[in-house]
Amino acid sequence: MPPVILPRDSNQALGLGRYAIAFLHGDGHPGPHTRLRATQFHADSVLCGLSALALGTNAPTVLRREALEYPSPTGATVFGSGDRVMAEKAVAANSAAVREWDSNGTNFGYRPELGHTAGEFGHNDFYPAVVAACQQRGLDGRTALLGMVLVDEIRGRLAEVFSLKSYKIDHVLHGAIASAATYAALMGATEEQIESAIGMVVAHHTPWRAIRAGKQLSDSKGASAAISTEAAILCAKRSMAGFRGPRDIFRNPEAIFRFFEPTTHGAERWKEHGDSPFVLHLSSEGEDFAINGMHFKLGLYEHQSAGALQGVLDLLAAHPALLADGGAGIKRITIVAYEPAYGIIGNPAKKNPTTRQSADHSMAYIVATLIRKAIEAGGVPPGGASRDDAWKALMLTPFDYEVSDRAVFHPLTRSLMERIEFSHGGPEYDARYPDGIPTSVVIEDGVGGRFDSGLVMYPAGHARNATADLEGILRAKWRTLGEIALGDDTEAFVERLLNLESLDAEGVARMYSVPFASHPYQD
Repeated sequence: MPPVILPRDSNQALGLGRYAIAFLHGDGHPGPHTRLRATQFHADSVLCGLSALALGTNAPTVLRREALEYPSPTGATVFGSGDRVMAEKAVAANSAAVREWDSNGTNFGYRPELGHTAGEFGHNDFYPAVVAACQQRGLDGRTALLGMVLVDEIRGRLAEVFSLKSYKIDHVLHGAIASAATYAALMGATEEQIESAIGMVVAHHTPWRAIRAGKQLSDSKGASAAISTEAAILCAKRSMAGFRGPRDIFRNPEAIFRFFEPTTHGAERWKEHGDSPFVLHLSSEGEDFAINGMHFKLGLYEHQSAGALQGVLDLLAAHPALLADGGAGIKRITIVAYEPAYGIIGNPAKKNPTTRQSADHSMAYIVATLIRKAIEAGGVPPGGASRDDAWKALMLTPFDYEVSDRAVFHPLTRSLMERIEFSHGGPEYDARYPDGIPTSVVIEDGVGGRFDSGLVMYPAGHARNATADLEGILRAKWRTLGEIALGDDTEAFVERLLNLESLDAEGVARMYSVPFASHPYQD
């Protein structure tokens, strides 16, 4: 089946509704690799969410507690409970949990073969909307998996053609649009009702990047996807109940798309509605889905640091003497990368993080912590072309961001941070992003040695990396995060998630009903 193309001069909101319904009712045939990726990204997000709740992080705990105050026998479940609550509340709680660590999947909005290189970020934060609809309608795991591919396809393709961050709009808007379309289609909405829901999301609930501005970030940053998706579910519900939102929102001259990227072609034909600023290409079968271009984080770190982490692991494995005497021989570490990496995690202002959120957006802290862990472990395991064993053994966990002398203020980490310099690689590096994560690392010792990683483009976890044992590293991550929340029940729960496609409706209904293990870090 050829891709679904929604032209500029068409009602793309209505087209998304038509596409979503058709995809879920016979036209959607993602190939085995695509289905595997969706299963893995879903499992990855859930283990992130459960561990964040088990450690008592603030926003997920507040929103989960709020959700449990809205019981509904026809609703959906929050992580760790079998009780049904209002669907939008369950979605808000679960989406906030999966995003809290900033450690689930990432997309970069890059499809150069079509010239779709807007480069908008995004994350796999929106599966709770799919699961909620399936629980409400009594749908099985195969349908849930199709919904997950669909929600990532819509938001991923939007990210390729329209850069929200360029206009200070938060990237979660693409996910909210995708969630409204997918949730409504799963709930049995018509294409007109889906168009209405999308119109309401854009017109009433466009989130500005003010939520993530400032040095000390609020809960709003981590819960942005949750709050926007909660609104998307309400928009879908209201539309299905008869409320009518703005039509043809992508061509509306006073909605964000044409307001920020004005178009005049077609204005006479459509009167106030000119053409949309973009064409949408959406897949229905095979392996050419947006999810296959998304990246895994192999631990807790800002995705822009993945190239530096790979470079450091490669150098430390090849030159173990650098770690001798508590790393005393390391004189200087120079990291060169691209924009936006420098602006987001590398500028000098990021060298004194004082919170978890600022630490996981500090290149100096992330790299120094990895080196500290390698020193404490007595070295870097040598095996694997992508340092598979090193990723597993030295993986950054929630405990590496604890605000104490054991982590954020660890004296060795702080000493190593002082030896790290970060610079912008200029046009040569910038041109290679977002195809890859172009980064190079040079470590100098105190006796004239200079060790260069060379250019790292596709670190482990990157969609284009072909050497890492991705499944093995992911299982190590899931085991680490899962044991925080579930203890000895972790392996069985991971297998349940990886068997999503084979679950019946009852299995989907009970999928998140797991008791949290007693943990010393819980409140």
